[in-house]
Amino acid sequence: MHLLILFYKIYAFILNTKHMVELFLVIVVFGILGAVLVLLNKFLGPIKSNPTKETQFECGSPYLQEGINPFPVKYYLVAFLFLLFDIEVVFFFPWALIFKEMGLTALIVMFAYIFILLIGFIYAWKKGAFQWER
Repeated sequence: MHLLILFYKIYAFILNTKHMVELFLVIVVFGILGAVLVLLNKFLGPIKSNPTKETQFECGSPYLQEGINPFPVKYYLVAFLFLLFDIEVVFFFPWALIFKEMGLTALIVMFAYIFILLIGFIYAWKKGAFQWER
C-alpha cells in the first residue's frame, strides 16, 4: 500500500509542474526528428544487397568455421544482472524527489526495495553469475 502512495505522489508531482508545455515540446521535437532521420535513412541509404551481405558473420570468420568453437554466453544471467544492477536506479530518482514529503514511509518502502534487490544479488552470487570463467 505504501508503494502505491509513493507512486501516486510521484505522479501528482509530475502533473503539477509548471513546465509541462516545455516537456511536451521536447517530446514532440525529438519525436519528429527521430522520424525524419529514420525516413532519410530509408530513402537515401544504400539499397543494394548481395548474397555475401546476407550470410551470417561470426567474429570475422564464416559461421562455425572448423576450429572455432561457439563461446557459451549465458544470456539469461547477463539480462538478470542488468535488471538487478542498472534498472533499479530508475526507481531511486523519483524516490529521492519526494523523500522529504513522505518521510518515514518513503524510507521504509525504499528499505524494502533494497532488501528485494539484496535477495536478487545473493541469488546471482550463489548461482555463480559473477564467475565468468566457468
